[in-house]
Amino acid sequence: MKKQTKCYIYTRVSTSMQADGYSLDAQREKLRRYAEYEGMTVADEYSDEGFSGKNIQGRLEFQRMLNDIQNGKDGVEYVLVFKLSRFGRNAADVLNSLQLMQDFGVNLICVEDGIDSSKDSGKLMISVLSAVAEIERENIRTQTMAGREQKAREGKWNGGFAPYGYRLENGQLFIADDEVEVIKTIFDRYIHTNDGINGVAKYLNDNGYIKKLRQNGTIPGFSANFVKDVLDNPVYMGKIAYGRRKTEKKLGTRNEMRVVEQLEFPIYDGQHEAVISEEDWRLAQEKRKSNIYRREKINNPEHAHILSGILKCPCCGKSLYGNISKAHSKDNKTRYYYYCKNTVTPTGHDCTFRTNIEQTELNRMVADIISAMVKEPRFSEAIKEKIGTAVDTAEMEKRLEALQTKLRKTFGVKSRLERQMDELDIDDSYYDKKLLDLQRRYDEQYGKIEEIEIQILNVQEQINSIRQEKISGDSIYQLLLVFDKVYNSATEVEQKEFMKAFIEKIELFPQKREDGCWIKNIVFNFPVPVGGAEMRELPLEYITTLECVVLMSRVEK
Repeated sequence: MKKQTKCYIYTRVSTSMQADGYSLDAQREKLRRYAEYEGMTVADEYSDEGFSGKNIQGRLEFQRMLNDIQNGKDGVEYVLVFKLSRFGRNAADVLNSLQLMQDFGVNLICVEDGIDSSKDSGKLMISVLSAVAEIERENIRTQTMAGREQKAREGKWNGGFAPYGYRLENGQLFIADDEVEVIKTIFDRYIHTNDGINGVAKYLNDNGYIKKLRQNGTIPGFSANFVKDVLDNPVYMGKIAYGRRKTEKKLGTRNEMRVVEQLEFPIYDGQHEAVISEEDWRLAQEKRKSNIYRREKINNPEHAHILSGILKCPCCGKSLYGNISKAHSKDNKTRYYYYCKNTVTPTGHDCTFRTNIEQTELNRMVADIISAMVKEPRFSEAIKEKIGTAVDTAEMEKRLEALQTKLRKTFGVKSRLERQMDELDIDDSYYDKKLLDLQRRYDEQYGKIEEIEIQILNVQEQINSIRQEKISGDSIYQLLLVFDKVYNSATEVEQKEFMKAFIEKIELFPQKREDGCWIKNIVFNFPVPVGGAEMRELPLEYITTLECVVLMSRVEK
C-alpha cells in the first residue's frame, strides 16, 4: 500500500493582498483542492490574519508551524502556501525558514507560483522571488512615505494628532484658543529669561497653567520633555517638517527597528497660522544649542561658587552668580562675591539690585542654618524613618498601562484595516474608492502610533525621574545625618554639589538685616523634618525664627 503524503497548509493576509484579491478562505480552498489533487493529507492548517510579511516576528501561527516541523509532530513532507509572498517578504527570513524545514525533511510548495523546493530549480526560484518580494514590500513603504512627504511640501498636516496649541478640522490645523497661551509662554520664558527646559516646565506648573488633557497629551502637568518637544517643533512658526524622526534598523539585528531623532530635516511653509515668529523660533534654537555645550568657568579649580544659581535676586527673581575680584594690592587676596548680572527683567524693567554679597559670609550662614536643623533631637529619628520608604508611582503606572492598552488597540485598528483591504472584492465597482479610503485611514494609524509611543516614553521618563528623585533624596538624608562631620571637610566643589542637590532656591532680603541675616526663605528639593513637621520651605522672615536657628547653632558650638 502506497504511503500517504502529509502536508501542512499555511495562509496569511496583509495589505499586499489588495493586488491579487485572495482572502484567507480563498487561499485555503485553493490549497485544499491542490492537496486533494496531489493525493496529500492535510495534517493541520496555520493562518496569520492581518500580519505583514516583513518578518516572522509576531507571526505566531507561522512560528508554531515551524516548531511542529522541528518536533516531527505529524511527519509531514510538505508545506503548501498560495504564493511565496504569503510565506514571507523578507528574503533572509524566507531562505532561513526554508532551510530549517528542509533540515527536517520538509519542502515548500508555492501553488500559484508553481514552485517546489524539492526540485533542483525550486530553491533558486525561491531565492529570486523572495528577494523580489522584499523589494516590492520596500517599494510599498517608499511610496507611502513619498505621499506623506508630498503632503508636507504642500504645507498640509501629515496625519496623526494635532500638536498641542492646535486643533484638527478636516485634516487642517487651526489654533486652539484654550491651549495656545501655554505655547506662547514656553517660547517667551525660554527666550527672554535664564530658564532652561526644566525651569520653563517648573514655571508652568508653579504658576497655575493647566495642561489640557487630550489624545496626545494625557499626562497632567508639564514635563521637561513636553517643553523640549514644543521648542523643537517648527509647526509653531507656521512650518511643516518632514522626517524629524526616522525609523531605522538596530545595528546587530535583522529586523528590530528604532525611532531616531534627526538633527537635520526639510521644513516647508505650512497652510496653518503661526503661533510665534520665525525670529523667536530661531532664537530658541540658538539657546537650545548653546545650552548643550554650556560649561561653568572656574578660574581657580579648587574654588567653587557654592550657592551660585541657588540664590535668587530680591529684585528681579533671577539667579545670582559668582563673581571674582582680583587680588588687592593691600593684602594680595582674591575675593569672591554673589551678584545679579541681569540688567533687564523679562518685563523690561531695570533690576536695581547691584550689591555684591561676599561669598564666605553667605556660605557660612547657610551651612550654620542646616547644621542647626540637623542637631534638633527629633531630626535624626525623622530622617531615619524617611530613608528607604517606598515611592508611590501607582497613578503613573496606571497611566502607562492605559497608554499601552491604547497602543495595542491602535495596532488592532491597523490590523483590521489591513484585513479589510485584503478582503476587498476586486470585482466590486467601488473597489478603487474603498481601497483609497481604507489606505488613508491605514496611513493615519502610523501617526497615532508614533504619538502614543512618545507619550509612553514621557510617562516612563516621569516614573524614572520620581524614582531617581527618591534615590537622590535618600542620599541627601544620609548625608544630613553626618552633616557636621562631612561638610566642613569636603572640597568646595563637593559642597556645591551637596547644596545643589539639597536646596532648590534661597530667597534674599533686598538688604542685610540688622541682625546680619540676608536669608528670607529656603526652599528644599525634598521634604525636611523641622520642628516636628515636614516642610519644603523654611521661612526666616521673622526675627524670632532666625534668632532661634542662630541660637541653636551657637549653643551646639
